[in-house]
Amino acid sequence: MNWISLESADQLSEIKQQPGYSIIFKHSTRCSISLMAKRRFELDWNHLPENMPLYFLDLIKYRDLSNQVAQDFQVHHQSPQLLLIKGGECILDQSHSGISLEEALSELS
Repeated sequence: MNWISLESADQLSEIKQQPGYSIIFKHSTRCSISLMAKRRFELDWNHLPENMPLYFLDLIKYRDLSNQVAQDFQVHHQSPQLLLIKGGECILDQSHSGISLEEALSELS
């Protein structure tokens, strides 16, 4: 699986219109906790469905977009943060050491 760089508001609109699941991972390139959470997630992501889009948001580089994600999906801004999106709604919001691929997988129906 590969990350899709989340760099524009147009991509957010696309994510909201997708009928299936998507994951947005918000990452701070200046934070060691964020780096550890990203590595832990990447070690286990082979358990995700192959067709699930995985979006990576560098929130230092795209701070305004990160704020828009928080607003559009009605979540508090966190870093690191994993959002599971289905049908335009955030159905799971995890941050810091609470990021768990196992829990995200349990939300897939």
